[in-house]
Amino acid sequence: MAIQATRREFLASTVTTVGTGVWFSTQPTQIWGASPNQRVNVASIGVGGKGSSDTDDAAKFGQIVAICDIDDQRLKQKAAQYPDAKTYHDFRVLLSEMGDEVDAVTVSTADHTHAAASVSAMRMGKHVYCQKPLTHSPSEARLMRETAQKYNVVTQMGNQGTAHDGFRDGVEMIRSGAIGDVREVHVWTNRPYSDWKAGKMYWKQSPQVTSRPLETPPVPDHIKWDLWLGPAPVRPYHPAYHPHDWRGWWDFGTGALGDMACHTANLPFMGLHLGLPSRVSSKSSKVNLETYPAWATITYEFPARGDLPPVKLIWYEGSENGKRNLPQQKMPGNQVPTDSGALLIGEKGRLYSPGDSGDQQQLEVKGQVTTSEQTLERLGSDVGPDQNQKREWIQAIQGHSNPLSNFDYASVLTEAMLLGNLAVRTGKAIDYDGRSGKVTNLSEAAALVSPSRRVGWEL
Repeated sequence: MAIQATRREFLASTVTTVGTGVWFSTQPTQIWGASPNQRVNVASIGVGGKGSSDTDDAAKFGQIVAICDIDDQRLKQKAAQYPDAKTYHDFRVLLSEMGDEVDAVTVSTADHTHAAASVSAMRMGKHVYCQKPLTHSPSEARLMRETAQKYNVVTQMGNQGTAHDGFRDGVEMIRSGAIGDVREVHVWTNRPYSDWKAGKMYWKQSPQVTSRPLETPPVPDHIKWDLWLGPAPVRPYHPAYHPHDWRGWWDFGTGALGDMACHTANLPFMGLHLGLPSRVSSKSSKVNLETYPAWATITYEFPARGDLPPVKLIWYEGSENGKRNLPQQKMPGNQVPTDSGALLIGEKGRLYSPGDSGDQQQLEVKGQVTTSEQTLERLGSDVGPDQNQKREWIQAIQGHSNPLSNFDYASVLTEAMLLGNLAVRTGKAIDYDGRSGKVTNLSEAAALVSPSRRVGWEL
């Protein structure tokens, strides 16, 4: 089910290099592939946690023919739902053995194996739906973009708010000039905390955990530990990593920034065509070698894009001593900031989006509000945004318009946001050349753009 050459025309018409960054348009474009009635055979890589719902959502619009997980307990549970699907522990074996039986794959593994699974699938001509953040490192994000373009496959990143009609309303509102030229954006999250007053975390990292566990329990029989490690450096098994808290470890996850920026920064990023930043700096609590810090404030400086002015985007995460790390800005109507949200400050007013997904907006403007022209397709609300993202992806494989959070766009969002973790880890400002994908002023950060991979897992 290869997508034909018109995809190249789409890329040629929507990718623009501006200054030191890359600016991507997200205009809907028709792409042509299989018949709208042709069944799409899907293999699901990672079927526990978010992978469970990703598999079930894909099954509503395609046919699950294979499932893969390194955890036998999760694999057997999903196999009971899809008895006709072949089961695998190693996605490389799945792709090799299934061959032409698979048209598309979902990838819902830990962050550090997203690129390995997705790139392998795309190189075989498979369409890919990959969970956010798209990758573990900035260089992997670029590789995902380049591979998707080279093999003309239909792609989608799992930041489901993008599929919400309210999000698309917001993008068009920003682009219409409702609040005028925007030069300052604030985006915040409560992560890694679920209850910051009580010190409860979604996953454990600093200050609760700052070093590796000393115990080395045996690997449970149902876990294929070497496959879970994938490209990451070898370390002993411990339940501190699998099945849940891997996100707080440098080697496996991308911290609060990776977890939430592809959601919460998505609205301003798409609405303002932000592209890649030229400079990123940060402040944070003490940084250790193993886990992400308790809080961080990261400042991204984006260059002008055509006639759009430069933008400074500031990201806030975590808390310290029971106090949330939040922007010192008044919300419209003097509201108390929600647990996560975004505030865009324009020359004519402000736009406040409470929550993670950017699907709600509150305007505070001077004078009459500009009417927004509808340029983005609406998906409707007969199913939720998570299912809508899979439907949009499957329908694109069958010849409908390109998914909005395709890798051409999502890889730039991921690459840009993950540069913040490099600034946090080094404790220094980094200058970034968006054309080459290189840090130009700091060798220690340059090495982190493309970290080494374990032998056998090279890309």
